[in-house]
Amino acid sequence: MSSKQKRRGTLHLTKRAISDLLGIEAHSIEQWGKRAATKYLKEIEAGLQLIRKDPGILRPLEGLPAHLRSYRVNKHCLVCDVAPESIVVLTVIHGSMDLPNRLGELVPQLAAEVAMLRDQLDSGRKK
Repeated sequence: MSSKQKRRGTLHLTKRAISDLLGIEAHSIEQWGKRAATKYLKEIEAGLQLIRKDPGILRPLEGLPAHLRSYRVNKHCLVCDVAPESIVVLTVIHGSMDLPNRLGELVPQLAAEVAMLRDQLDSGRKK
């Protein structure tokens, strides 16, 4: 087994991340049409698969805790909470936003959602 396979973990999306993706889809359809929206979402999906396969591609976010990392796909940043056995995509934010400030605003909500998700994952492993 290669080192990349050993590092491979599960990937989960928070409700916020799913909502962000739905918003990106709706905005893209409105602005550029269904075809362009589908292409853009496929790029994001490919980015998610890359993260799942190799979490080492995630980059630290300046001024935020080390477990918060990001990966840029086109104009959006996939912001993730990284733990040894799993990666949780917290939110998908447009790159033009001030990431540290925006995440600072979202941290309480995201922390609660991640804690709940990790509890669900842990209880599922114990069964």
